[in-house]
Amino acid sequence: MQTRSEHTQFVMSSSVAELTRLGLGAANLGNLYRPMSDDEAWSILETAWDEGIRYFDTAPHYGLGLSERRLGAFLATKPRDQYVLSTKVGRLLRATENANGALDNQDFAVPADFERVWDFSADGIRRSLEESLARLGLDRLDILYLHDPERFDLDLADREAYPTLVTMREEGFVGSVGVGSMSVDALARAAANSDLDILMVAGRLTLAEQPTLRHVLPSAEAHGQEIVAAGVFNSGLLAHTEPSALSRYEYGAVPLALLEKVSQIASVCSEFGVDLPTAALQYPLRFSGVRSVVVGASSSQQLAANARRMTATVPEELWEQLVERGLTE
Repeated sequence: MQTRSEHTQFVMSSSVAELTRLGLGAANLGNLYRPMSDDEAWSILETAWDEGIRYFDTAPHYGLGLSERRLGAFLATKPRDQYVLSTKVGRLLRATENANGALDNQDFAVPADFERVWDFSADGIRRSLEESLARLGLDRLDILYLHDPERFDLDLADREAYPTLVTMREEGFVGSVGVGSMSVDALARAAANSDLDILMVAGRLTLAEQPTLRHVLPSAEAHGQEIVAAGVFNSGLLAHTEPSALSRYEYGAVPLALLEKVSQIASVCSEFGVDLPTAALQYPLRFSGVRSVVVGASSSQQLAANARRMTATVPEELWEQLVERGLTE
């Protein structure tokens, strides 16, 4: 049986050399917050490919399978060995009885023809992967994450979901396995599991807050786990040059103390001729083990702008000043 590190190396060499620094999170392709046409979704994906993005992340949760279907249709036009793809397990999609034209109630502008059913059992995890592969039109995945275990049952995740993921990796159905979460507790528990390969840290390693620096990253590094940073704009707070009380934070209102802190961070960035979104995108990649920053996109123009930001020069002095002024750890 291969060791964890041997298996991860095999997977990376069989797809691409490594995850691209910028990856595309495909929640928007599932009509997050607003309807998106198939043509708009395709344009975003074409822009991603043209900008050199080769890591794509999705989930059944995103638009009740719509994101997976759109992403799979696009990737069917690309050589399988030229991209890395991840999706997530933990929520099964089951047909809704008597939907009567209702819309999904979890921020996706899609008909509520399906409902999400939590299932961390071995059978549920396997069925989730099988159904995702069918929607994607593929026979294998590069990365599989357990999605938001803190919202269901962390003990069951440790006891049944993670061992099932590891078994499926060893069986060859998926290359690398791990967790995608916004919870420091869930991420810390996963980082302590030496059988896992990769952690998707959502919103907890950003310019605005870095609790995972102390509580997750050291353990992940000790176990050779790779890190993907997602939610680096904290749901929109860091996505604009001038922070605003109208921005989203954790999909809701911005706490006033946090808004003041981010305004100070933006001011320091301005001193060095760097806009806040550029600093937010590049910040997580400063840390050992962070391989990719995954961002969503509501338009091809937005994605192209963020791709340019990833290539901008950020003076080292900027990062030093943020630490010196107590604005980042």
